[in-house]
Amino acid sequence: MTLPLFLIFAAALFAVGLYGLLSQQSIVMIMMGLELAINGIIVAAAAVWYFIIPGSPDAQTVILVAMAAMAVEMAMGFAVTTAIFRTRDVDMVDSASDLKG
Repeated sequence: MTLPLFLIFAAALFAVGLYGLLSQQSIVMIMMGLELAINGIIVAAAAVWYFIIPGSPDAQTVILVAMAAMAVEMAMGFAVTTAIFRTRDVDMVDSASDLKG
């Protein structure tokens, strides 16, 4: 595979994630769209680093750290979503708008 194919795949992942992020009302679906968009960015970064600096362990380390941070972020987001659902029985963004500070 070549760099343009990886970048097209990353752009498609990002576009699907952005669509899911902007078009959904459910908090879980919004978080899934955000996850896809971030995965598209990570795929693009990994492909560029692989083709520009092959064999560099620095790029692999950065991508693993980004994936770990994304996993922690999503776990925290799902914990907050679960807590909101249990206390208020709300699973839509519009219904949770009174949570603003």
